[in-house]
Amino acid sequence: MTTTYIHGTSPTEQQRLSRMQALLNAAELAQLELGGVRRLVDFGSGLGQMTRAFARTLGAGARVIGIERDERQLATARVLAEEAGEAALAELRGGDAEAPPLAAEEQASFDLAHARFLLEHVPDPLAVVRAMVAAVRPGGRVVLVDDDHELLRLWPACPPLEEVWRLYWESYRDRGTDPLVGRRLAELLLAAGAEPCRATTIFFGATRGSERFDLVVENLRGVLDGAAAELASSGRVPREQMNDALRALETWRQGAHATIWYSIPLVEGRRR
Repeated sequence: MTTTYIHGTSPTEQQRLSRMQALLNAAELAQLELGGVRRLVDFGSGLGQMTRAFARTLGAGARVIGIERDERQLATARVLAEEAGEAALAELRGGDAEAPPLAAEEQASFDLAHARFLLEHVPDPLAVVRAMVAAVRPGGRVVLVDDDHELLRLWPACPPLEEVWRLYWESYRDRGTDPLVGRRLAELLLAAGAEPCRATTIFFGATRGSERFDLVVENLRGVLDGAAAELASSGRVPREQMNDALRALETWRQGAHATIWYSIPLVEGRRR
């Protein structure tokens, strides 16, 4: 799995990811029924916040492992866990999601395997899902949460921003990855040997005046700004066009009824 993360791993990007985790983790946990789960493996665990949230939720005696390929992300995840006094809460391992660093006796032993915002960044998402299915016991659960970038809607419309958003997510295809993978999560589960049993979404929008509006807008700004250099170097989005789009977003957000509509697909399956 050789694709590099389009946003990089700068301190600014890691701060954005941490803020996004704060918005998303509780919302996703509320969607999952974790009663009876005692062994969980989190693929593409990134900064580890969700991995540790799983461990806190499962409680004493549970075993939670996070797997992260990027060494900088993994190092930061360990620092964050130490700073939170949770270094022993979950085990964070370095390794590739397609060939996870699991011992032979750990394979087919987990109650639940989870991945969020991973499949959109890999050239072969099916290989990752197959590894996840192999990690859980027969009847075990696999939870996939990933983007369908075409779902973003702004009201009122903000054409300069919306055009740059389209060019941004289409650039994933230049890298051999699928920016719309969220819509085919059930297909991937079935092909990997799991029976899809539930499909839903995690809402990640807000309207002006709501507590989370500024955080959601800043996340959108951060996604685009963080990809600006690569989009400019590839010729997809000249820097001035990006600047115009971000200025348009700043004007748009002042509107009394400015609203972002975005949902993140979540599909769950069980190993046959």
